[in-house]
Amino acid sequence: MQEYPLSKFYFQVDWGGTQIGFHEVSGLDVEVEVIEHRISNSPEFSKIKMPGMKKFSNITLKRGSFKGDNEYFQWLQTIQLNNVERRTITISLLDEEGNPAITWKVNKAFPMKLQSTDLKAEGNEVAIESLEIAHEGLIIENS
Repeated sequence: MQEYPLSKFYFQVDWGGTQIGFHEVSGLDVEVEVIEHRISNSPEFSKIKMPGMKKFSNITLKRGSFKGDNEYFQWLQTIQLNNVERRTITISLLDEEGNPAITWKVNKAFPMKLQSTDLKAEGNEVAIESLEIAHEGLIIENS
Protein backbone atom coordinates (compact mmCIF):
# COMPACT_ATOMS: atom_id res chain seq x y z
CA MET A 1 0.00 0.00 0.00
CA GLN A 2 1.39 3.37 -1.05
CA GLU A 3 1.58 6.21 1.50
CA TYR A 4 0.58 9.74 0.57
CA PRO A 5 1.39 12.99 2.37
CA LEU A 6 -1.25 14.32 4.76
CA SER A 7 -3.80 16.85 3.56
CA LYS A 8 -3.62 20.14 5.41
CA PHE A 9 -7.35 20.92 5.36
CA TYR A 10 -8.40 18.29 7.95
CA PHE A 11 -7.46 19.64 11.38
CA GLN A 12 -8.94 20.47 14.77
CA VAL A 13 -8.10 22.94 17.52
CA ASP A 14 -8.68 22.13 21.19
CA TRP A 15 -9.06 25.42 22.98
CA GLY A 16 -8.64 24.52 26.65
CA GLY A 17 -11.17 21.67 26.57
CA THR A 18 -13.44 23.11 23.87
CA GLN A 19 -13.02 22.20 20.21
CA ILE A 20 -13.67 25.14 17.91
CA GLY A 21 -13.75 24.99 14.10
CA PHE A 22 -11.17 27.22 12.46
CA HIS A 23 -10.70 28.34 8.89
CA GLU A 24 -6.93 28.71 9.10
CA VAL A 25 -4.04 28.30 11.55
CA SER A 26 -0.62 29.79 10.81
CA GLY A 27 2.63 30.52 12.63
CA LEU A 28 3.51 27.05 13.91
CA ASP A 29 7.22 27.92 13.70
CA VAL A 30 10.17 27.06 15.91
CA GLU A 31 13.55 28.65 15.29
CA VAL A 32 16.85 28.26 17.11
CA GLU A 33 18.86 31.46 17.38
CA VAL A 34 22.54 31.16 16.50
CA ILE A 35 25.24 32.39 18.88
CA GLU A 36 28.45 33.45 17.18
CA HIS A 37 31.63 33.47 19.24
CA ARG A 38 35.33 33.84 18.58
CA ILE A 39 38.00 32.95 21.09
CA SER A 40 40.60 35.73 21.19
CA ASN A 41 43.64 33.49 20.64
CA SER A 42 42.04 31.27 17.98
CA PRO A 43 44.32 30.67 14.99
CA GLU A 44 41.32 30.89 12.68
CA PHE A 45 39.95 34.31 11.82
CA SER A 46 36.32 33.26 11.94
CA LYS A 47 33.63 32.78 14.52
CA ILE A 48 32.25 29.47 15.72
CA LYS A 49 28.50 28.99 15.75
CA MET A 50 26.53 27.44 18.58
CA PRO A 51 22.82 26.79 19.05
CA GLY A 52 21.17 29.37 21.28
CA MET A 53 17.69 29.92 22.63
CA LYS A 54 14.54 28.73 20.88
CA LYS A 55 12.28 31.35 19.36
CA PHE A 56 8.58 30.79 18.65
CA SER A 57 6.44 32.73 16.16
CA ASN A 58 3.08 34.16 17.11
CA ILE A 59 0.20 31.95 16.02
CA THR A 60 -2.76 33.30 14.06
CA LEU A 61 -6.16 31.61 14.30
CA LYS A 62 -8.83 32.53 11.75
CA ARG A 63 -12.46 31.49 11.82
CA GLY A 64 -15.87 32.53 10.57
CA SER A 65 -17.78 35.15 12.57
CA PHE A 66 -21.00 33.96 14.21
CA LYS A 67 -23.79 35.99 15.77
CA GLY A 68 -23.49 36.04 19.57
CA ASP A 69 -20.03 34.40 19.61
CA ASN A 70 -17.68 36.64 21.60
CA GLU A 71 -15.07 34.02 22.59
CA TYR A 72 -12.10 35.92 21.07
CA PHE A 73 -13.13 39.26 22.56
CA GLN A 74 -13.85 37.80 26.02
CA TRP A 75 -10.40 36.21 26.15
CA LEU A 76 -8.80 39.51 25.05
CA GLN A 77 -10.70 41.29 27.85
CA THR A 78 -8.91 39.15 30.49
CA ILE A 79 -5.76 41.25 29.98
CA GLN A 80 -5.27 43.53 32.99
CA LEU A 81 -1.80 45.14 33.43
CA ASN A 82 0.57 42.16 33.26
CA ASN A 83 -2.18 39.70 34.18
CA VAL A 84 -3.92 37.54 31.57
CA GLU A 85 -5.69 34.22 31.32
CA ARG A 86 -3.18 31.87 29.69
CA ARG A 87 -4.40 28.76 27.91
CA THR A 88 -2.99 25.54 26.54
CA ILE A 89 -4.03 25.03 22.93
CA THR A 90 -3.71 21.75 21.05
CA ILE A 91 -3.74 21.80 17.24
CA SER A 92 -3.99 18.44 15.47
CA LEU A 93 -3.61 17.56 11.82
CA LEU A 94 -5.88 14.56 11.27
CA ASP A 95 -5.50 11.49 9.06
CA GLU A 96 -8.26 10.02 6.87
CA GLU A 97 -9.87 8.27 9.87
CA GLY A 98 -9.97 11.48 11.95
CA ASN A 99 -7.09 10.48 14.26
CA PRO A 100 -4.32 12.98 15.13
CA ALA A 101 -1.28 12.43 12.90
CA ILE A 102 0.70 15.52 13.93
CA THR A 103 -0.05 17.49 17.10
CA TRP A 104 1.20 20.92 18.12
CA LYS A 105 0.84 21.72 21.83
CA VAL A 106 0.99 25.45 22.50
CA ASN A 107 1.90 26.36 26.09
CA LYS A 108 0.86 29.44 28.08
CA ALA A 109 -0.86 31.16 25.15
CA PHE A 110 -2.49 34.58 25.48
CA PRO A 111 -4.19 36.91 22.97
CA MET A 112 -2.28 39.88 21.63
CA LYS A 113 -4.25 41.04 18.59
CA LEU A 114 -7.88 40.69 17.53
CA GLN A 115 -8.80 41.57 13.96
CA SER A 116 -12.43 41.72 12.95
CA THR A 117 -13.60 41.06 9.41
CA ASP A 118 -13.36 43.67 6.70
CA LEU A 119 -16.66 44.86 5.27
CA LYS A 120 -17.41 45.24 1.54
CA ALA A 121 -20.77 46.12 0.02
CA GLU A 122 -20.00 44.16 -3.19
CA GLY A 123 -18.50 41.12 -1.47
CA ASN A 124 -20.08 37.70 -0.96
CA GLU A 125 -17.36 36.11 1.20
CA VAL A 126 -17.79 34.72 4.68
CA ALA A 127 -16.94 37.14 7.52
CA ILE A 128 -13.60 35.98 8.99
CA GLU A 129 -12.17 37.13 12.32
CA SER A 130 -8.56 36.63 13.29
CA LEU A 131 -6.80 36.27 16.65
CA GLU A 132 -3.04 36.47 17.04
CA ILE A 133 -1.64 34.77 20.13
CA ALA A 134 1.75 34.81 21.79
CA HIS A 135 2.97 31.79 23.72
CA GLU A 136 5.91 30.37 25.64
CA GLY A 137 6.51 27.09 23.89
CA LEU A 138 5.50 24.73 21.13
CA ILE A 139 5.84 20.95 21.30
CA ILE A 140 5.42 18.93 18.09
CA GLU A 141 4.36 15.28 18.31
CA ASN A 142 4.31 13.20 15.13
CA SER A 143 2.22 10.05 15.68
